[in-house]
Amino acid sequence: MLTFKALQRNKTFKYGVPMLLLVVGGSFGLREFTQIRYDAQKIMKKLDPTLEAKVEPQKQSVILEEEYLKIKDVNLKDWRNIRGPRPWEDSKEYQEQQRSRQGKAA
Repeated sequence: MLTFKALQRNKTFKYGVPMLLLVVGGSFGLREFTQIRYDAQKIMKKLDPTLEAKVEPQKQSVILEEEYLKIKDVNLKDWRNIRGPRPWEDSKEYQEQQRSRQGKAA
């Protein structure tokens, strides 16, 4: 039978057992912390009842029909594509130019 001194000198028990305890214990610890994270995300993601009604698949067709009725009345023949300012352009100056062009065209 091995004595305590012999176990202290054995490299497997000196380095291997603490390493295994760290790996296995870390795995269980991480599992608990990640479970807390996912539980907190579930609490934060609870939807309002109005939004929840829109997400349900049975009511999707009703929402699509409502959107169709909204778009049906839009006049697309007079629609014009207006370019927005580029990142290097001054947005207020560009908006003023666009307004002046629209004023001349109208």
